[in-house]
Amino acid sequence: MIIGKWMKKRQQPVTDKEKIEFYVEQAKQDSTYRNDFIKKYQPFIAKVASKVCKQYIDQSRDEYSVAIEAFNEAIDYFEAKQGSTFLSFAEMVIRRRVIDYIRKESRQTRDIFLEPEMKDEDNQQAESLAQINASVVQYQNQQESEKRKLDIMEYKQQLEKFDITFSELIHLCPKHVDARENAKQIAKFLAEKPEFIDHLLEKKQLPMKELLKFVNCSRKTVERNRKYIIAMALIYIGDFLSLRSYIEPEEELDRREGQQ
Repeated sequence: MIIGKWMKKRQQPVTDKEKIEFYVEQAKQDSTYRNDFIKKYQPFIAKVASKVCKQYIDQSRDEYSVAIEAFNEAIDYFEAKQGSTFLSFAEMVIRRRVIDYIRKESRQTRDIFLEPEMKDEDNQQAESLAQINASVVQYQNQQESEKRKLDIMEYKQQLEKFDITFSELIHLCPKHVDARENAKQIAKFLAEKPEFIDHLLEKKQLPMKELLKFVNCSRKTVERNRKYIIAMALIYIGDFLSLRSYIEPEEELDRREGQQ
């Protein structure tokens, strides 16, 4: 009824985007309306969660609960003036929260402490501690592999926003070691400056004028390696931990190895 009255006041046909934006605004103000709105989009929520996990996620799974909470969060923070549609914004929030949950769960497995089992009444030796540890290591490796796949999938999507393909990276990489490491250092520096990050993500280009004030190379050099610097910076900005070992400047890796 409410949406019907609102639509009649409009002189032009209401688009699907406008309808959803209206629903979101209503959901922000009315908890009952919010619950109905979330229920209406449960299939969408499950679909996004399943896509992230690469398997069907039903309502009994923890990942589904995380996705529901993320959709609810998206309602609170969505602003139509930002330019994106609500569903694309909600998908981004759901993906981020589910991935964060998976990362958290994989980290917790590293804290597992297993006691060697005692002999049973028949004096049959239980599985050895070495076998248990091997199983834990194998599980952790599987979890890290899954996390890496998720990171790569999301990283590809981020690259596409800058018209960069994943397969293109190998050709973008500077051939000389010094040039490559310098580009990585620039990318890391950029990712540590909030104002530079905002410029990059909003305008889809490097904050060239300001960046050149801090880096020890020419504009021509930065321009030549522009796409590579952006690609590397996105790894730092996106917190893709499983991918960082592939891009850390060599001197940083040497320092870490020396601390071990």
